[in-house]
Amino acid sequence: MKILIVHNPYQQRGGEDVVFEQECRMLQQAGHEVITYVRSNDEISNYRGLQQLRLITQTVWARDSHREFAALLKREKPAVVHVHNTFIMISPSIFSACEQAGIPVVHTLHNYRLLCPVGTFFRNGQVCEDCATNSLWAGVQHGCYHNSRGTTAVIAGMIAVHRGLHTWTQPRHFYIALTQFTRRKFVEFGLPGERIFVKPNFVDPDPGTSGEKDGFAVFVGRLSPEKRVMTLLAAWERAKSRFPLMILGGGPDRLELEEIAWQRGLSGIQFRGQIPRSEVIATIRKARFLVFSSEWYENFPVTIAEAFACGTPVICSRLGAMEEIVSDGRTGLHFAAGNAEDLAQKMDWAWTHSEEINAMGREARREYESKYTAEINYKLLSEIYNRVIGRA
Repeated sequence: MKILIVHNPYQQRGGEDVVFEQECRMLQQAGHEVITYVRSNDEISNYRGLQQLRLITQTVWARDSHREFAALLKREKPAVVHVHNTFIMISPSIFSACEQAGIPVVHTLHNYRLLCPVGTFFRNGQVCEDCATNSLWAGVQHGCYHNSRGTTAVIAGMIAVHRGLHTWTQPRHFYIALTQFTRRKFVEFGLPGERIFVKPNFVDPDPGTSGEKDGFAVFVGRLSPEKRVMTLLAAWERAKSRFPLMILGGGPDRLELEEIAWQRGLSGIQFRGQIPRSEVIATIRKARFLVFSSEWYENFPVTIAEAFACGTPVICSRLGAMEEIVSDGRTGLHFAAGNAEDLAQKMDWAWTHSEEINAMGREARREYESKYTAEINYKLLSEIYNRVIGRA
């Protein structure tokens, strides 16, 4: 089968990029012909002065992407187009090209940007669904994207324009939600449920387990407001056990978080910044447990699947897809989102009950083997492609 896969990387590498690369590799290894169409948001640096005004039209309808993509479809004639991200440089204009060519689309919903300009359903430290339940104007009023009303208005305009054009509900447009929770959210706010399949992320290659765990806990993720690393710092400060905590990742909050940790004398917390993925995996394999303190509706954090693959249990917020993925008391522990005291108690328990937490690690590994390997994911994705092609 010939598959055309589309992705627009952000300026800072994240989980969507990992999933895109893994799925391309998985499909190629299975013998499919994979063609990619990629544009990066690094192109934004080429727009200077008045040229930046062009980013407005680029975001809503990128004529160059539409033209290039239509020619690519005509030349390659793929059986299916699989889209991961189009924001900003590609834009949703390519969906029109697919519909005109009569080629079905599978669109992975990595975030909530079809409903929310920021894509996170998160504002002022808490879950916010105002743009979905009321009006996109709510996000503009609050300047949700980069604290800018103007920039938020451009993204809200993009969403509104393509709602008006019925881009999201074209007859050959199908979706992959990463969890049942995510699927329910999109159905609740208007996407046709009969066209949304559920397929999780996966981890490949299999990192294996390390056997003996070392004496530390780990957080892995982008250091940004919705990840609520501040809650983790407050919880570590309250915890009775003084275990080492490694924080891996970069982001806009890193300097502030390091300053706060220094001011409070939290010497047991080590910020290691952005490190190669191989080192991230090696660290997760050795950790006693992984803490995932996020307070937004995560779709499917690759980090949790990686922890399961490493046999490392996860302590996560009792919220959205995280609650669905991590089984409380079996593959990890839940804490009340945003509650530092509850998180401190759960981390204390995990640190002082090594036998129980090791058993959870073994269950996490079994969860990976039954749900999140490349082999299982390939079967799910192949079935989706075949069903989409048949229905289209």
